[in-house]
Amino acid sequence: MQSPAVAPPLAQDADLADLADPSFWQLPRADRLEAFARLRRLDAPAYFGAPGRGFYALVRHADVTEASRDPRHFASAPGVTTPEPAAWAKAVFGNSMVNMDGAEHAQMRKIVSRAFTPRLLAAAEEDVRAVAARVVDEMLDRRPDDFVASVASRMPFEVICNLMGVPENHRREIAERIDQASENVGVKRGLRMPGRGLRALAHMQLVMAKLARERRRHPTGDLISALVCADIDGQALSSRQLGAFFSLLLVAGVETTRNAIAHGLALLTEHPDQRDLLVRDFETYADGAVDEIVRHSTPIIQFRRTVTAERALGGRTFRPGQKVVLFYASANRDEAVFKDPDVFDITRSPNPHLGYGGGGPHYCLGSHLALQEMKALFHELLTRPRDLRAVGLPELVDSSFDNRVRALRFAFETR
Repeated sequence: MQSPAVAPPLAQDADLADLADPSFWQLPRADRLEAFARLRRLDAPAYFGAPGRGFYALVRHADVTEASRDPRHFASAPGVTTPEPAAWAKAVFGNSMVNMDGAEHAQMRKIVSRAFTPRLLAAAEEDVRAVAARVVDEMLDRRPDDFVASVASRMPFEVICNLMGVPENHRREIAERIDQASENVGVKRGLRMPGRGLRALAHMQLVMAKLARERRRHPTGDLISALVCADIDGQALSSRQLGAFFSLLLVAGVETTRNAIAHGLALLTEHPDQRDLLVRDFETYADGAVDEIVRHSTPIIQFRRTVTAERALGGRTFRPGQKVVLFYASANRDEAVFKDPDVFDITRSPNPHLGYGGGGPHYCLGSHLALQEMKALFHELLTRPRDLRAVGLPELVDSSFDNRVRALRFAFETR
């Protein structure tokens, strides 16, 4: 691979915010979105960071989509996060599917996709409705103050654990480990996982390895059984691969959905006209509401790609070894695609948001499940308690990676 070409210091223009500066990600979200709007008006993607060690920012919808659908030139390996996963971490914990390309990624995705049988998916959809009802039952009974811990986190976590077949006696500890692993993912520590987070991840891997051994001996019809007993071209998931996949599910299937749900309540509170429209005819507007919540909040802000061969895109020619960052948070506000992009409108149609990725081989496998979870939960939340609302603004985590909600106070009245 050729050495990355030294990039011009385009981002040092006084009118441009520096996306490589951690202080940028501590600005109010409105200021960051305005900075992205200025970047979208440039003739070509701007460069941020030290020459040869920084990245080009893909901020327009068309550019993010095109790069997402061209893994031959824009590779996920060696890693989609910043910094890249260390080689030792991959050796110990397994390589995540999001960091794979080509045949390796296709084989892993085939094993996972075929494990989601029609029977398993039908059971999962039925379970989603039951979990939503139970979460709201407990909310009404306990009357908690924090929506994230009591509702938004619980819904996707219970669904994923039920889907995987994680026994009840492991769940409380796994939930605590998830918080430990993700609590410091933010700007101050970059995206490096501190020692406590690594220990939490290691413990979850051990739990999954134990369950994998049990399911190989005694399959139970859950997703773990399907994954470790699958025979796709003579392959199934190893215990380490299962642990890596479960870790991915906890981020892609739990954290992102939890954040979308929390942002959803805040948005529906802030826009009572949209909430009223949804309540009046939930079945008509539910799909559009979920899509608009995901577009407007964009739970995953960005992923990175590595250029593998010379490629022209967006007014610039990229060369092997250079890094590009796909900013979904900017693409989802692109004026060239979305009319009045800062407006929250559940009737927006079409709504080609990139909240689940920009297409291509890494498009989110769990997008349909996330849609079902959010619909089921908001149906319960908007029809059972009265005047459910956020109290104040969401408490956000300063992060360049995800639009994470730490806490959100809320209130409601029983009917």
